[in-house]
Amino acid sequence: MKEKTVVSSDDIRSAFSAAMSAMYRSEVPAYGTLMDLVAEVNAEALAKDPDLAARLAETDQLSRISDERHGAIRLGLPSELAMMRRVFAVMGMMPVGYYDLSTAGVPVHSTAFRPVGAAALSGNPFRVFTSLLRLDLIEDTALRAEAERILSERQIFTPEAIALTERAEAEGGLSAEEATRFVEAVLETFRWHDKAIVSPEMYRRLHDTHRLIADVVSFKGPHINHLTPRTLDIDAVQARMPARGIEPKAVIEGPPTRACPILLRQTSFKALDEPVSFQGTDGTWQPGSHTARFGEIEQRGIALTPKGRALYDRLLEESRKIVRPAADGSNARAYEAALASAFATFPDSWEEIRAEGLGYFRYSPTELGRGADLSTGSVDALLAEGLIQADPIVYEDFLPVSAAGIFQSNLGDAAAQDFTASPSQKRFETDLGQSVLDEFDHYAAIEAASLEACRSGAAHAEAAE
Repeated sequence: MKEKTVVSSDDIRSAFSAAMSAMYRSEVPAYGTLMDLVAEVNAEALAKDPDLAARLAETDQLSRISDERHGAIRLGLPSELAMMRRVFAVMGMMPVGYYDLSTAGVPVHSTAFRPVGAAALSGNPFRVFTSLLRLDLIEDTALRAEAERILSERQIFTPEAIALTERAEAEGGLSAEEATRFVEAVLETFRWHDKAIVSPEMYRRLHDTHRLIADVVSFKGPHINHLTPRTLDIDAVQARMPARGIEPKAVIEGPPTRACPILLRQTSFKALDEPVSFQGTDGTWQPGSHTARFGEIEQRGIALTPKGRALYDRLLEESRKIVRPAADGSNARAYEAALASAFATFPDSWEEIRAEGLGYFRYSPTELGRGADLSTGSVDALLAEGLIQADPIVYEDFLPVSAAGIFQSNLGDAAAQDFTASPSQKRFETDLGQSVLDEFDHYAAIEAASLEACRSGAAHAEAAE
């Protein structure tokens, strides 16, 4: 019997992200406009800074810039999360990090499914920020029970998607023909549905408790609520969006503009108010509307160590004690000023960030260092002698306060119930069916592996899997 030839998980992920992008462009034309704008800004940034282009090419990041994007979905039940984990595993996407958005008044907790190895990230870095609704945080017990009943009666995965996932698990992968069918089947889970599965009255009850609850419970599946291209200059994209007929949110989430970007900055165009239909008690369909889907842009900086992240969190909290950004953008300028003032104390050169142990770096031999004995000597000495170089490791994950800020700006200020912070990583991992990867351990392993490769004379440092 001929052995089955399987398609790599990287290739399946690439096919899926391309199919998702094409579907979202057709469903939300403004997203295509946004992608064109980002490509324009990125080309200009690279043309203005040849050194940046050269370093991105040298560290295998240049080819990723125009294609890099992430998506986001919101699930309703633990069973949906567990199956989604299995689906993403076929694409080589693992759960990384735990995010409790209840800290910012949003009743979900989340993880990010993404590739984790250097080769996988270079092949295709597509990631999906995946949130699970916290039904336990709904105070109205009758509404909570009704929402759980509605969710239990839907099936968000097609029979073929389930069958092909099981086949991939049993046979170690999928053939080319199976992979094509798998992508097509899984894409159906993320497709937009303009007919709700709840009555107008139930929709209003859910909506009045929190708009995100209405978004999760009211539809056949967890439509992708945004996709995100990566830009090299988020301020330029933000400034140019209105001229393209796109209304941006007032405040860019994350740290302020810096010479050396850290972590993640995000902005978006405001969510669309889209026509949907609700079935009344008499069986007739009634017109209505729903606001959920938007387009997001991200600019990624260096991954911070626990020390760097603690400093970031403290400075962010300091700025928000002065001005907390309003979802409607009414105090945007005041917040930006407070943010810039607070972060003035965060070092803004790569050498200072490295020397103070605030960020993670990937080490590699310089031209002078190739062939030299790098097995001894401190990192500082090898850098000073020009034998090795340190490049920032790109932050591949998310920020809970920023994610909540994006959600809130698109969901609106008004939410009848005020949710109390309630982190529960152990419960989330039980629902998921496995532990999430600790991002700090992951980045530390990448840094350590790169330094070990320098010292052992390896030509290229492979990131730890």
